[in-house]
Amino acid sequence: MLITGIVLTFVMKVTVYSTPQSHPLLYDFLITILITTVVWEGNLRIDNWMNLHYPWVSKTKTRFLIQFLVSMFYSAIIIYALMLSYNYWVCCLSWQNKSLMKSSFGIGLVVSFIILTFEVSGQFFQGWKNSLLEVEKYKTENAQAQLQNLKDQVNPHFLFNNLSVLSSLVYQNQDKAVDFINQLSKVYRYILDSKNNELVTLEDELTFLKSYMYLLKIRFDESLHFELNIDETLNRHYLPPMSLQMLVENAIKHNEVSAEFPLHVTITSSLNNMIVSNNLQKRKLNEESTKTGLKNIEARYKYFTDQPISIEESDHSFTVSIPLIQQV
Repeated sequence: MLITGIVLTFVMKVTVYSTPQSHPLLYDFLITILITTVVWEGNLRIDNWMNLHYPWVSKTKTRFLIQFLVSMFYSAIIIYALMLSYNYWVCCLSWQNKSLMKSSFGIGLVVSFIILTFEVSGQFFQGWKNSLLEVEKYKTENAQAQLQNLKDQVNPHFLFNNLSVLSSLVYQNQDKAVDFINQLSKVYRYILDSKNNELVTLEDELTFLKSYMYLLKIRFDESLHFELNIDETLNRHYLPPMSLQMLVENAIKHNEVSAEFPLHVTITSSLNNMIVSNNLQKRKLNEESTKTGLKNIEARYKYFTDQPISIEESDHSFTVSIPLIQQV
C-alpha cells in the first residue's frame, strides 16, 4: 500500500495537477495511501465472502462476474467519497475545476481494476491448483480405502462360514447346495468386478446384495429376516460398491442373531437416500466397535458429495442413511 501510494501520488502530480497546489504534497500522499488501503482491505473482505459462497472451482463464471461487479462498485464508491471529501476540505476546488477530480477518480478506478485483476487471477489459479492436488490426494486415499474395504468384506471368516454351510448342504439338500454355490460365485464375481470401480449403480448393488442375503438366509434360517422396499426409479443412481453389504454385515456382526432373538434388517429408499435399519440387540460379549466400516464409507463419499451419512441409534434400533449420487 505504501509503494502504491507513492507511485499514484507522483503519477497524479504529473498527469492531473499541472498547476501549483495550495497544499503540501504530503497531503496528497496521505490521502492516496488512505484510499488505497480502504479499497484494498474492503476487497479482501469481499474476496473472503466470495470464497465461502462462490468457490472458484465449482462456480467459476458466477464468481468472476459477481466479484468484479461488487468489487468495482465498492471501489468506485470509496474512491469517489474520499476524494470528494478531500477536494472539498483540503484542495478547495471550485466547480469549474471538477475535471481534476474526475481525472483523479478515473486513475484510481483503473488502478483498482488492475490490482483486482491480478488478485482474481491469483485466486483462480490457486483454487485450480488446490483442486488438482485434492484429486491426486483422493486417488491415493481411494486406492487405500478400496484395498481396506476389500479386506473388510472378503475375509477368511466369511469364506469359512459359507464353506461350512455348503459342506452341510451337500449331504442334506444337493439342489439347495447347487443354488448356494451359484449365489456364492455371484457374490465373489461382483467383488472382483467392482474392486476397481469408484461407483456402481444401485441396481447392480442390489443384485449383489440379494445374492449376499441369500447366503445369510441359508446360514441363519429363521433367525434372520430381511425386508426390502426400494423405489425402482433410483436404480440408475450411484453409490460406492458394497456399501449396503457392509451395513448389513455390521448389523449381523454387532447383534445377536438366534431363534430366540431374531434380527430384522430393513433396507428402504427415501428421496435420494438408502436407509438400512435393524433392531438393536447387542451381543453381550461383543467387542467395542471401531466403526471401521462406517468410516470407510464416509471417506469414499466425501469425494463425490457433500451430503453427510446419517447414523442414528436408539434403545431399540440402529439406522444408517447413505445418500445416492445422481451423476458421475
